[in-house]
Amino acid sequence: MTNEYTEWIAKAERDFRAGKYNVAGKLLEEGAFFFQQSAEKALKALAIKNFGKFPKIHDLVSLAVDLKAPEEIKSYARFLSPAYQYTRYPDVIKTEDLEGEIEELENSAQEILKWVKKNL
Repeated sequence: MTNEYTEWIAKAERDFRAGKYNVAGKLLEEGAFFFQQSAEKALKALAIKNFGKFPKIHDLVSLAVDLKAPEEIKSYARFLSPAYQYTRYPDVIKTEDLEGEIEELENSAQEILKWVKKNL
């Protein structure tokens, strides 16, 4: 029987791959969304492992703070968190240069994933 957090981290890894796949196909908003989702699910996996539950939020910074993540991880979360909104809803302010930021979004998700997996 698998632990719930292992299912969440597996979903996080799949979302990361989906982000890369979409970016390769020039679907940048979709890629950015999956990178954000990857980080969110990874942080929630660690919350499940540590606390048995997670808050029903999409704010990566709050999740990172609850997990007492180092400042570097909180910084990645701060950069990546808005992608949840601007990639889903047409009525919110979008990033000015998604094409220029997509590599940093991918890197932020990757670093959060690495930190979580190290701490699981």
